[in-house]
Amino acid sequence: MVYLAHAVLNSYAMLFFSNQKLFGALILIVSFFNPFTGIGGLSATIIAVIAAYGIGFSSDQVKTGFYTYSALLLGLGMGTFYELSMGYWLLLPLASLVAVLVSAALIAKLGKQNLPALSLSFILTFWLVILASKEFTAVGLTQRNIYWLNEMYATGGSKLIQLIQQIDSLDIPDAVAGFLRSLSAILFQSNIAAGILLVIGLLIYSRIALLLSILGYATAMIFISLMGAGGGGINYYNVGTNFMLVAIALGGFYIIPSTRSFLWAIITVPISYLLVLGLSKITYTWGLPVFSLPFCITVILFLYCLQLRKTPGKLVLTPVQYYSPEINLYTYINEKERWMNTVYHQLALPFMGEWMVSQGYDGDLTHKGDWAKALDFVILDNEMKTYRFPGNLPEHFYCYNKPVLAPADGTVVEIIDFIEDNEIGGNNTQQNWGNTIVIKHAEGLYTKLSHLKKNSFKVAKGAFVKKGEIIAHVGNSGRSPEPHLHFQVQANPYVGSKTIGYPFAYFTVREHNTILLNNFKIPKEGSFISNIIGNDQLQQAFNFQPGLLVKVNAKDFQEEEWEVFTSVYNETYFYCKQTKAAAYFKNNGSAFYFTHFIGEKNNLLFFFYEAAYKVLLSSENKINVKDNFPLSVYSLNAVKWLQDILSPFYIFINMQFQSEVKKDNNALTGNSVSFTSKKLLNLFGKEKHLSTAHVKIENNRLHSFTVQTNNKTIAAICTV
Repeated sequence: MVYLAHAVLNSYAMLFFSNQKLFGALILIVSFFNPFTGIGGLSATIIAVIAAYGIGFSSDQVKTGFYTYSALLLGLGMGTFYELSMGYWLLLPLASLVAVLVSAALIAKLGKQNLPALSLSFILTFWLVILASKEFTAVGLTQRNIYWLNEMYATGGSKLIQLIQQIDSLDIPDAVAGFLRSLSAILFQSNIAAGILLVIGLLIYSRIALLLSILGYATAMIFISLMGAGGGGINYYNVGTNFMLVAIALGGFYIIPSTRSFLWAIITVPISYLLVLGLSKITYTWGLPVFSLPFCITVILFLYCLQLRKTPGKLVLTPVQYYSPEINLYTYINEKERWMNTVYHQLALPFMGEWMVSQGYDGDLTHKGDWAKALDFVILDNEMKTYRFPGNLPEHFYCYNKPVLAPADGTVVEIIDFIEDNEIGGNNTQQNWGNTIVIKHAEGLYTKLSHLKKNSFKVAKGAFVKKGEIIAHVGNSGRSPEPHLHFQVQANPYVGSKTIGYPFAYFTVREHNTILLNNFKIPKEGSFISNIIGNDQLQQAFNFQPGLLVKVNAKDFQEEEWEVFTSVYNETYFYCKQTKAAAYFKNNGSAFYFTHFIGEKNNLLFFFYEAAYKVLLSSENKINVKDNFPLSVYSLNAVKWLQDILSPFYIFINMQFQSEVKKDNNALTGNSVSFTSKKLLNLFGKEKHLSTAHVKIENNRLHSFTVQTNNKTIAAICTV
């Protein structure tokens, strides 16, 4: 029964692009403001859930509501259009099953193009029912009114209906009444009371979605007025289901909410209006309402065109769908840097220790034109010299003969190894690049390292190399007046190919004796940079594999068991059996970090989520790691609601995270590693310290963590 309830409530919530069950429950209640509509919708949804599960879809698939919300719409429509006769109850299960089958087919087909099926299954199935039902009068199936919006809401006899009618008769502005009726029309109703409850639900579920629904309604009304339209084909249903849902879908659901997405929502609403007028002329010839077809065409067409762009631009398709415009936006803002893991290959610096970028991108010396996106590296001493006295031989230079490392896994596609080193100050312009190695890391991604020492290569052409493997040594060959290492990324395997800009995944920069972490950035000329040296204990401790079980105990808290799972989308997460909370995380070898949290916050898993939000898996140099928590994790209040409304345009709240790893070599405690983290609130530029946490690693495992806030201390012991 619990499984069935989840699937049913998610089906209702999906009508407004949500997966919040409480919102789904509210929509379910509102649907019963017209009992015929409510009974039809609920019956069709239950039948669809059972049918989907019986077909063989997994419980996780069915619980999403993807395969069943079209059947819900079908049931709402049939309950509105038809009498609840024997024929109705014979046809409803068949139609619900067809809706599930069509939904599954469309989801699979359109999903290959990363496009949503929306309510296409509902439209096609209901059209089939309408056309076929004309032949079913003998079994008692009769139409109440195929053009249902022409029929006044006329069901009486109960206190609820009397209350609805009283609210409908309230003296409120026509624009407000029209908005509320249009919103309720998404559920095949036309009353103000239903609209009010849906507004409350939207306000709690998503302030952005409510704002966009208002924008969609206002845009449609203004456009209709400016065009002098007579209103033909335009009714509350079309305004709600087509115009308002277009604005929500394109303004903040399938596209990350922003000023641009709001602008395109305004532009696409009139497009859907044109489709309503044009398509209704066609569908009505067969006695078929246009339903939400204009909404489906507008959204799918626009999303498809966005995917054809060569560069994403500033109108960003939602990378991971969390079924909330606010969560989508805050997660996107917070995960920009982290998503680089999927956008870029993880390149490491091609050397050991600290080097200086002697010439960066668009350098004044040789990095010009097609070869501008390249880097030169040297080693400097405390006096900022690249050599020791007298400096007239290559071996006097600190970087000469130093190991050169493979920046990532790949295959060696080219080696040049016959050019002698230059004398200091000399240049070999005929063999410009000197001794060189080119490595292929992926299709269209090659790295080239040049000016290497003759006969220093440790690999041969065609060999596979691992990231960090020594491949050669620095020399002074080619156009090189003094020893240095030239590095570039290119799209072709040929020596001399034009360069492309490409970041290194993780490296540190020394500035005024402070070591700063850089993620997926390009080193600047003059900067002192180093690779991150991993700590074995941290790497093993945070290598949480599926099936791992962690038991956590703390005073005043029930014992929690966290088990590691992998979702159908290949996301790894902790799931707490006691609190039903989940914390999703990633480990890219250089850093461990959480991506998002689902569930109640007053539990040990959430405190660990905050304490270990991002951990650099290195204990060298006391590197200070900075990040930001997604605002969607934190509770709603007046300031947070205001931020949600303004978030597509302006962010004034920033929840910051800082951490620093410390290695403990105390002989009494044994080798252990700990790190300290802080949570800071930045509101309109004013910073406030909220909490401090300490996490301890012993014997390559998570040992304990402590969280200190202004009013309490939580000390948790972990058993892995």
